[in-house]
Amino acid sequence: MAVPLIQQVRVGAYIMKQKLAGNKRYPLVLMLEPLFRCNLACPGCGKIDYPKPILDKRLSVDECLQAADECGAPIVSIPGGEPLIHKEMPEIVKGLIARKKFVYLCSNALLLKKKMDQYQPSPYLTFSIHLDGLEAEHDKAVDQKGVFKIAVAAIKQAVERGFRVTVNCTLFNNAQPPEVAKFFDYVSTLGVESITISPGYAYERAPAQDHFLSRQQTKTIFRDVFRMGTEQGRQWKFNQSSLYLDFLAGNQRYECTPWGNPTRNVFGWQKPCYLVGEGYVKSFKELMETTDWDSYGTGKYEKCANCMVHCGYEPTAVADTVAHPLKALKVYMKGIDTEGPMAPDIDLASQRPADYVFDQQVGEFMSDTHKSKEAAE
Repeated sequence: MAVPLIQQVRVGAYIMKQKLAGNKRYPLVLMLEPLFRCNLACPGCGKIDYPKPILDKRLSVDECLQAADECGAPIVSIPGGEPLIHKEMPEIVKGLIARKKFVYLCSNALLLKKKMDQYQPSPYLTFSIHLDGLEAEHDKAVDQKGVFKIAVAAIKQAVERGFRVTVNCTLFNNAQPPEVAKFFDYVSTLGVESITISPGYAYERAPAQDHFLSRQQTKTIFRDVFRMGTEQGRQWKFNQSSLYLDFLAGNQRYECTPWGNPTRNVFGWQKPCYLVGEGYVKSFKELMETTDWDSYGTGKYEKCANCMVHCGYEPTAVADTVAHPLKALKVYMKGIDTEGPMAPDIDLASQRPADYVFDQQVGEFMSDTHKSKEAAE
């Protein structure tokens, strides 16, 4: 794990404060999604599959800062869309840093060189750059040639200028462990702080639905990759807890913590999590109090069946680390077990069927937009 000490201390103190207060449900990371528009059209993502009025919508600076204040999470991850498209992003980031939030500004890096002067290096700011493999694999994943070279050049420049930089890598079912290992080796030469890894989630509107991993595929691939790292003494640094990595390798039986990474986007506060959007409310308080949390998760809901993504399971692993520090230390010291039997998985027999509400939600939003426009005229 490669997380700066100041961040570890602040997050640890926040968790202990929640524990002492008796709070069973609390956020760790605010997923702040200020726009859906992107300058890429990746086949594994359905975020840009919205009508133009929705893609043109932005959260204001005040809305973003209010969301951070409401939520109270010590970390704010800013995905998208492509956040660097947002003209007020430097002001949003500045306001979050002033609140001592650790900001992960996610980007495909196509605009990073152009926009870099608008930001200042800070222990509270990290550029999280998406790379899903070496050049051929990454350019295929984003469906555009040349993106890898642009991203790598921007990463090198950001590192040289003293910014915290991580690489965010998503694995799909075409991932070949030897190639993933070579990719991790290459990333380690770029001077970045660490790598964030995760299996891809099957967004219901993603064009390429056949690219996503089953839970068994996820465990097998990550075991193979971690085995290569251990056997060959590779020094990969990951921006995740040792127990989450152990979970990816099939050694922990975790249920997700959907409230751990609550989402605020252009529609409102998304129920129940960043990956599944099945309703929106106006406040964080309403999100926490009105969401039927027990009806979501692997074994409970069809859409969650194969999910092992960090935004749902990292909070679970962190909570387990706090509750069982010796177990976490053992995994950290000995490394990920890649040979022993895997932990029993969650039974899917009783999961409820998926409810597809995307078109209805978009229709309601567009109707409200037309009504507001007519009223203004």
